[in-house]
Amino acid sequence: MAKADLQSQTNDTAPPTVEAPSGKDAGDENFPVGSVFLPKKLRPHIARFYAFARAIDDIADDPELKAAEKIARLERMDRALLGQDDDPALAKAHRIRDSLAETGVTDRHCRDLLIAFKRDATKLRTDDWDDLIAGYCRYSASPVGRYLLDLHGEAEDGYPASDALCDALQVINHLQDCKEDFLDLNRVYLPSDWLLETGAKPEDLGALAANDGLRKVFDQCLDGVDILLARARTLPGRLTSRRLALESAAIVRIAEKLTGKLRREDPVAGRVALNKVQYLACCARGVFDVWFGRARRSRSR
Repeated sequence: MAKADLQSQTNDTAPPTVEAPSGKDAGDENFPVGSVFLPKKLRPHIARFYAFARAIDDIADDPELKAAEKIARLERMDRALLGQDDDPALAKAHRIRDSLAETGVTDRHCRDLLIAFKRDATKLRTDDWDDLIAGYCRYSASPVGRYLLDLHGEAEDGYPASDALCDALQVINHLQDCKEDFLDLNRVYLPSDWLLETGAKPEDLGALAANDGLRKVFDQCLDGVDILLARARTLPGRLTSRRLALESAAIVRIAEKLTGKLRREDPVAGRVALNKVQYLACCARGVFDVWFGRARRSRSR
């Protein structure tokens, strides 16, 4: 994404800029975005979806913006998505709207993302696991997988497994960024009831290392991720698109590897991430899983 702000038309009610670029791009994600696994003709559409998602996420995550201003900018992006605001400063919303019209994919997934990021602007604590998964990940993560399924013409009965994979990735990302989210935004995605049960406090995230209470909450979250991944592993085998199956299998392997590292390492002491070799190994194992699985099913027929 370009780092320069897009300038909006100045008026009495609109902010002078709409986007709040963080400098992050697809290379900063845990998973491949529009990778070579996916059909070449669809990658430009995926790039537009990602650019829109990145833009609205950056608005919600800008520590310099007040909550009301974040909401105002996100609502303008929503209106542009619906064709109700033609300001050039909202270009990423215009581009994904055009893409959706061309591909026939619903705008519901983009609008669900807006629900999540509006919540980010105003809700700084997470009540419990259900609030995290059903109240947040359902809107911040699940729409990404659902968009990809729809774009590839897959059946909606793949949504549950796709949701599980995307939600698992979201929780993993929350754990990776737990210290940064607290220090920069005073935002905590760890379930508050689990923190209370273990005697941990949000302020503990600012320490040099996790205490026993935080470690217990991390492990409880990872237990939940394990349950989600058990459901997510069924996704590649049910997809008709071999390319999307390859991508999803690689992502499952990446999520599994990150979960293991987060079990062993402390995200408060330092960011827990895969190195390039580990990342590529996960992609290779995902490819093998798909090819071996499909060959085995073919032989059994």
